[in-house]
Amino acid sequence: MSDNEAICLAGLRDTDRDRYLATLLSPADKRAGLTALYGFNAELARIRDVVREPLPGEVRLQYWRDLVSGVEHGETAGNPLGALLLETIRRHDLPVEALLRMLDARIFDLYDDPIESRGMFEGYAGDTASALIQLSSLVLAPEEAANCAERAGHAGVAQAVAGAILLLPRTRARGQLYIPVEILNAVGLDREGFLAGEDHPRMSAAVEAFAGLGREHLAKVRDGGALPAAIMPTYLPVALVGPVLDRAVRRPACVFEEEIRAPQWRRQLLLMWAAVWRRV
Repeated sequence: MSDNEAICLAGLRDTDRDRYLATLLSPADKRAGLTALYGFNAELARIRDVVREPLPGEVRLQYWRDLVSGVEHGETAGNPLGALLLETIRRHDLPVEALLRMLDARIFDLYDDPIESRGMFEGYAGDTASALIQLSSLVLAPEEAANCAERAGHAGVAQAVAGAILLLPRTRARGQLYIPVEILNAVGLDREGFLAGEDHPRMSAAVEAFAGLGREHLAKVRDGGALPAAIMPTYLPVALVGPVLDRAVRRPACVFEEEIRAPQWRRQLLLMWAAVWRRV
């Protein structure tokens, strides 16, 4: 293991424990690539939490855009993650365009603009969570990745829905909302009404409907049966999505009041079960 990989893997353990564990369950010769991609994703996902204004966030995104594009001032000196990411792109011939679309999509996170429709959310998820699954699959097994591109798309949307639900208390508190306006309107709410937090029955109905969108996409992943063994490691975190969505449907009001994820030990068991049975 290189020094850069060791540093980035330790960072991933702190920023995204579930993907860190999934990386440990992957083939040893693929871990560096997965670590780079997962670390890159974690870095982008946390930008909104470490900047006070959108502009510094856009500067951070521009740095990464320059780096993956090969622009001269996107240097990697003192940046183990940047160096490992560039090495991964070269070694596995990853499509830079997909990484650039991921960066462009993350600009949305810096602002409080509404997501108008299910289709708009699916597009955002496709360029972020789905792209991460597909890029990781390319690291593991390019041929199998191509055969499962559609399943990666659905898995990413389901994962993005679950992630948005888990983050609802934090994002709502800062005036940001990922539930599409189309869903809010269907239950008799608008964005301002949801953020105000007063109409609890309709807020719960919106969460339930949003979770239902995630379950629709997860069902399409499951309909294909067992996933190919070669790319299963990148789908392991998707195995944690179902319990989150199921609980959000059964008890939508609880997402504002308590942690709805299973405890860490149970999530680890779910990851190992999925690795054995190749199902999410």
